[in-house]
Amino acid sequence: MIILKPQIIGKNNMITGFYAGLLGLMLVVLILRVALRRRKYKVGLGDGGIADLGQAIRVHGNFVETAPVMLILLLLLESSHSQALILHSCGLSIVLSRLLHAYGITSSPLASNGRKYGVLLTFIVIIVSSILLISKYLSNIIT
Repeated sequence: MIILKPQIIGKNNMITGFYAGLLGLMLVVLILRVALRRRKYKVGLGDGGIADLGQAIRVHGNFVETAPVMLILLLLLESSHSQALILHSCGLSIVLSRLLHAYGITSSPLASNGRKYGVLLTFIVIIVSSILLISKYLSNIIT
C-alpha cells in the first residue's frame, strides 16, 4: 500500500514537476514510435500515405497539442496554492487521459473507448482547472 505524506505547497514539493516528468517519459515513447516507423517505411517527412505511420504521428501530435496546456494549468494551480489533493487529482487525470487517448488511437483508427474516455478526461481536466483558476482570481479581486 502506498501512503502519501501530507504536502504543504510552497515547500518545494513541485507536484507539477512529478507529472511533467511522467509526461516527458510518455513523450519520449511517442517520439520513438514515430521515429521507428519513419525508419521502417523510409519516410522522412509526412506519413508517406502509410496509415501506421500516420496513426503514430497523430498520437504524438495530439499529445503535444494538449499535454503542455494541461501542465501549464496544473502549474498555475500549484502556484496559486491549491490543495495537494486537487493537484494530484488533476495530475493523475492528465496522465490517465493521455494514456487512454494514446492507447485508443493506437488500438484502432476508428472511434474507440480509450480515445473517447481520453478526450472526455482531457476536457474535464481543462475545464475544471480553468474554472478553479478563474474562481481563485475572482475571489482575490472581489474580497
